[in-house]
Amino acid sequence: MEEILIEEYNYPLPDERIAKYPLANRDQSKLLVYRDGQVSEDHFYQVGEYLAPGSLLIYNNTRVIQARLEFHKEVGDKARGARIEIFCLEPIAPHDYQLSLGSTEGCTWKCMIGNAKKWKAGALSLPVQLASGETITLFAEKGEQTGNTFAVRFAWNLTAQRSDNEVIQQCNGLTASGGLNISFAEILDAVGELPIPPYLNRKTEESDKTTYQTVYSRIKGSVAAPTAGLHFTENVLNGLRERGIQTAEVTLHVGAGTFQPVKVADANQHTMHTEIIAVPKDTIRTIAENLGHIVAVGTTSMRTLESLYFLGEKLESGYRTPDTGDAVLSVSQFEPYEKEYALSTREALQAIVDYLEQTGRDVLHAETQIMIKPGYVFRVVDQLITNFHQPKSTLLLLVSAFVGGDWHRIYDYALANDFRFLSYGDSSILFRK
Repeated sequence: MEEILIEEYNYPLPDERIAKYPLANRDQSKLLVYRDGQVSEDHFYQVGEYLAPGSLLIYNNTRVIQARLEFHKEVGDKARGARIEIFCLEPIAPHDYQLSLGSTEGCTWKCMIGNAKKWKAGALSLPVQLASGETITLFAEKGEQTGNTFAVRFAWNLTAQRSDNEVIQQCNGLTASGGLNISFAEILDAVGELPIPPYLNRKTEESDKTTYQTVYSRIKGSVAAPTAGLHFTENVLNGLRERGIQTAEVTLHVGAGTFQPVKVADANQHTMHTEIIAVPKDTIRTIAENLGHIVAVGTTSMRTLESLYFLGEKLESGYRTPDTGDAVLSVSQFEPYEKEYALSTREALQAIVDYLEQTGRDVLHAETQIMIKPGYVFRVVDQLITNFHQPKSTLLLLVSAFVGGDWHRIYDYALANDFRFLSYGDSSILFRK
């Protein structure tokens, strides 16, 4: 595999060019337009001018959860000790996001732990005042470590006076006493903190709870927003529909890996994070009917849509696990580059629809680790709406692949014309080259 030197995807990004806060009106942000090798600019509320009637706009409906929890160790006579921050990344048990967030009996999550060395053993407790006014206690018990993450078991009940052994048994058994009907999502909403990007270099503020969510977010699970969608307003969406532009939803819960920089000289040696995707059967049908006119809102939608081809190719090839016979619904990092693919995109999408119908499912659930980099052959997406990404990032590699390596022209223009960068910054609409 030919080297991709990450240093060639570097550019100067002064801190003052990083937007620390969004504009008061989302759709007033600047819009860079890249088409046929030419760059121009407009405002985002005019994005419909660059979409042909009949286009299918696909966005990620994931919603950011308040995933940071702050505990303190108890020392002496229950005095506050060391601060322990638990950052919930993804569910382990139940593994499904909705089941885990909806659990009223306890759950286990893969977490990053700040100040982990201070948490030797024993359970931590945190009082939680619910919206109803009732106060409960959330317990956390540290489990097995994998790399820089831990399995953390959570449980909650009505009484704060419990021994560590009781708490650990409760966490291990994933049970909660007291007959509570309080979900983990409610607890996070009550006591968690929204995890805004680290490059903003500031604390989360109350306004972020609104501004760091898209107007169409509804499926909880992300620890970072699909930021290309932050520019949309109801007025913009209504205007698109009036122009005959269709919309559809996919779900990819954005993980902390989205902020992971490429730290190796050859980007091919970088390990991509795995993300869970969900795409309704009807959406897959609609995509197949509109090939050639597909607009992805953001890199997460792009990764989801392009992954569909390889999932369909596997299903069409009859690939199954030897033990259960179920399809292996996952895309590995370099799968797109491992062989020549002859199946058409329409055939691949139809294979997914056939599989869902055969198994009586309405939604495709899968995992993707896909790495879209220069040399990638796009099979689904024709236009991309996206923000301006960090230097030496996998997202910048994706953009470069989409515009045929012409990313310098785009970013040079943005830097020279006062565009705002990263999550709360301005946007672009790119036509595939």
